[in-house]
Amino acid sequence: MSTSDETRFSHPAENEQALSGEDIAPGDERLDGTGVAQGARGYIIGLLLAAGLTAASFLFVHSDLIWAPSIPTLLIVLAISQMGVHLVFFLHITTGPDNTNNVLALAFGVLIVFLIIAGSLWIMANLNSHMPSMNQVMDMQR
Repeated sequence: MSTSDETRFSHPAENEQALSGEDIAPGDERLDGTGVAQGARGYIIGLLLAAGLTAASFLFVHSDLIWAPSIPTLLIVLAISQMGVHLVFFLHITTGPDNTNNVLALAFGVLIVFLIIAGSLWIMANLNSHMPSMNQVMDMQR
């Protein structure tokens, strides 16, 4: 395959990267030391987004702008979006090939937390169903 065929069949993002000279995701830092201002800008944008999402959650809870039964759904959406902001801007979790280990570690951590919470709820439900009522406990003590 000739070089003209390679450029013709390459991915558009690769051509854009070659033209711009850099391919950095939001919240990703440059390692050569030239991106200090850009890194600080990313942290400031993340801080503003996180503060805005926090303020929005307080605003919507304490106002009549949203239908009252839909407030929990809105808070869940705002919480998930805030987790995304923290993952991208502060923990620098991106979809780049060099972040595969970070994403796998995050997924493993989420799995462990899910297993601990689900197991605890399962154990508590089982104990609750097998626990005698308070009257039965009082009768056993007499």
